[in-house]
Amino acid sequence: MADLIKPHGSDKLMPLLLEGDACKAELKRAASLPQVSITSREAGDLIMLGIGGFTPLTGFMGEADWRGVCEKMQMANGVFWPIPITLSADADTAESLAAGAEIALVSDGEIMATMTVNEKYTIDKAFECENVYKTTDSEHPGVKMVMDQKAVNLAGPVKVLSEGVFPTEFAGIYQRPSESRAIFAEKGWKTIAALQLRNPMHRSHEYLAKIALETLDGLYIHQLVGGLKAGDIPADVRVKCINALVDGYFKEGTVVQGGYPLDMRYAGPREGLLHGVFRQNFGCTHMIIGRDHAGVGNYYGPFDAQNIWSEVPEGAMEIKMLPIDWTFWCYKCGGMISMRTCPHGKEDRLFLSGTALRKGLSEGADIPAEFSRPEVLKHLREYYAGLSDEDNVEVKMHDAATGKGTDKK
Repeated sequence: MADLIKPHGSDKLMPLLLEGDACKAELKRAASLPQVSITSREAGDLIMLGIGGFTPLTGFMGEADWRGVCEKMQMANGVFWPIPITLSADADTAESLAAGAEIALVSDGEIMATMTVNEKYTIDKAFECENVYKTTDSEHPGVKMVMDQKAVNLAGPVKVLSEGVFPTEFAGIYQRPSESRAIFAEKGWKTIAALQLRNPMHRSHEYLAKIALETLDGLYIHQLVGGLKAGDIPADVRVKCINALVDGYFKEGTVVQGGYPLDMRYAGPREGLLHGVFRQNFGCTHMIIGRDHAGVGNYYGPFDAQNIWSEVPEGAMEIKMLPIDWTFWCYKCGGMISMRTCPHGKEDRLFLSGTALRKGLSEGADIPAEFSRPEVLKHLREYYAGLSDEDNVEVKMHDAATGKGTDKK
């Protein structure tokens, strides 16, 4: 794999996942340690630490790293990192732990890891939100995650013992960085674009992907299989949609599909940078950043996630951004096109909103052919037809509250 891009901040991947006899021995030891429950977001971060997706991190961040990341996207050792990776505990639990204490991290009753507690500290949650999310509005789902954290952050190195449900529940789609890199190397790819997805691919996503494939060796469609919010399409349905699109409309051998275990933070620009960091670890050389990348509602400008890349110091990341303008269907041009190249007016354009697509499907409305390929719509209609009335109402209410007519990848 010598021809592939190096992992972020390291010459090699740094997975923290124990396997085989080492894992069994540590699990046995963990059973006697004090247990600390972790959230879904923390569990996803922990698994990414385990599989090397968060190379070069060795555990959850201490106060100096937390503050440096919040203020200037840089850890205390100088390594670029855009979003804090932290673990919290209630005050009583934190008080009971001495310096150097070892604990077991537990999610839904399963021991996920052991951790050496090197540091305990409290944070100004509003400070983190203002710097990372650019808002303290509790309606923002990422802000709510921070505000709901427990009182004290625990920091220290981890030994990861489980990947949770992901290898079984998402078999065939969930991947470790070592696996994606092996696939890219086998294909002989040297330049690979990552396409971030948490929605099924519609025509706009297809257009972004094909722009990348015009100049690069391959495309990595890398979708979120972690925690979803109301209105999001389940991963198994997205996989069917992507497979239908790739099989019918992409040149054979140009696309690899994978999944990763994080919960979305909806941090817009900062999350776009995080997506770039860990896609570099997965072996990608380019990160596609389109309109409203990783956003929600109207908290960010449509191209804030592109503009922030200019704030990254030279050499801080090896992966490059592939910026693409606002895309849409133009009836006069007769196809997908972008603001950069289309000379026509808004009356000739159909903007492809994932929110509008979900709303139309939930209501059984006719969907314009320009929105999505028929093979994709078939799978989506089957999914929505199987939803209960209550589920459909929840989808509509959520899109009305947070989508606001925009499409967030």
